[in-house]
Amino acid sequence: MSKETSDNSLRKNRLGVLGIVFFVVAASAPLVGMTGAVPVAILLGNGAAAPGAYLLVGLVLILFSVGFTAMTSKVTNAGAFFAYVGRGLGKNAGIGSALVSIVGYVTIQLAIYGFFGGLLMVQVEAEFGFAFPWYLWAAIAWVIVTALSLLSVDVGAKVLGALMALEVLSLLVAGVAILANHSGEMNFAASFSPENIFVGGFSGGAGIAIAFALASFIGFEATAIYGEESINPKRAVPRATYWAIGIITVLFTIVSFAMVTGLGSADVVNEVAAISEGGLNPASVIFSLVETNVGHWLVVIMEWLVVSSLFAGLLAFQNANSRYVFALGRAGVLPKSLGKTNASGAPTGGVVVTSVLAGLVIVVFAVQNLDPIMNLFFWMSAITAIAIMLVEMLVSAAVIRFFMKNPGTHWFKALVAPAVSVLALGFGLYLLMSRFNLLSGLVESVDSNGIPIAWSMTPLGWSLVLLPFIALVIGVVWGLINKNDDSKMSDDILS
Repeated sequence: MSKETSDNSLRKNRLGVLGIVFFVVAASAPLVGMTGAVPVAILLGNGAAAPGAYLLVGLVLILFSVGFTAMTSKVTNAGAFFAYVGRGLGKNAGIGSALVSIVGYVTIQLAIYGFFGGLLMVQVEAEFGFAFPWYLWAAIAWVIVTALSLLSVDVGAKVLGALMALEVLSLLVAGVAILANHSGEMNFAASFSPENIFVGGFSGGAGIAIAFALASFIGFEATAIYGEESINPKRAVPRATYWAIGIITVLFTIVSFAMVTGLGSADVVNEVAAISEGGLNPASVIFSLVETNVGHWLVVIMEWLVVSSLFAGLLAFQNANSRYVFALGRAGVLPKSLGKTNASGAPTGGVVVTSVLAGLVIVVFAVQNLDPIMNLFFWMSAITAIAIMLVEMLVSAAVIRFFMKNPGTHWFKALVAPAVSVLALGFGLYLLMSRFNLLSGLVESVDSNGIPIAWSMTPLGWSLVLLPFIALVIGVVWGLINKNDDSKMSDDILS
């Protein structure tokens, strides 16, 4: 086993359970999901049962985490999924999964840059009367995020902790206030009974709602990425994973249920359509409810917290992606210069590569005069949802294979939970791909009600939906032709 030096290993004992939770919950950007995804899940999905879809997805991901966290006692690596898949399915599959993960984290970061820039462009002009182009705001965020990610990871955790605490608190205040004011109108059956959750079928309303719910959880799986920098990773990573999924699930379920209750479960679809202008302005739904049930002061705070939520997501995904690049560089899959850290223990090469890629795409979208939200955000975030779901399936399959070769772990963790996860995640991936047109806005045709037909995508839509699979194939092929026999590759992927 090759020996790690101070400049090719991440700084240890920097993060506790809370620090990891801050990164992954911030990455899921719950306030952005509440303002953007939940109203659309209600309007085009299963209506009043959208909270049930979020609860269902949370339970499935907890099941996935049973096998996922069982691997943390065997592998502690900044490459996380890539190391897990490599241990279970072999080096080539591990490299393929790493490239898919990088595609997923790069595209979600790009999506957030677009949303951040577009939102600030509109919000600053409305509040203060002066207009800067979206790409200038994105560039400012790019500089700050790059600088923070070059510092010690615990500095970023403190920034994210403060932003996330305010974000979660504002949502809980809003949710509790709405439910308190409408306590006699709560209809649990409408939101959580199976027949309502699955109304419309998987090719219709239920499938749309579940697809949006799955996309809202992106980021929780990054807990293992911080294992090398955590205090007692074999305990911290599993706890952080369960805490992160639990927080995200409870938050989305309670607040979305409050939204349904506040608008009236019987007529919630029409109410959302009216308030959001047919889905064109989904953020107005929760802001309208907060205005009525809490007060304008919280609306103002939440409008700016959406901006801070996006910034927190940028920093979280920058850290996650740079650590994937670092792990691949250290293993010899990418140039070894990328597997170095600076004096603060931050993965310098990974940060630079991630920032350069993001900067180049921002420039391209700006030069082409593409819309930061309708194009950059929707296209890129849809790719992310496909990529992460694909890697999660590979991880579950790898867990089964690994524990078959290395018995001794409880049968439920080693076989049942990951096997059910493969099936559930595979079905979830099918739903995401079938509704990629809705997630990305790249619709080829619609039905008589104006809802996009499943699997009906433009040529660009098909190109984007297949991108994660292309990355997987390239990674596997690269593993086959890369004859690097450095022992560090074996250490990072196979041992």
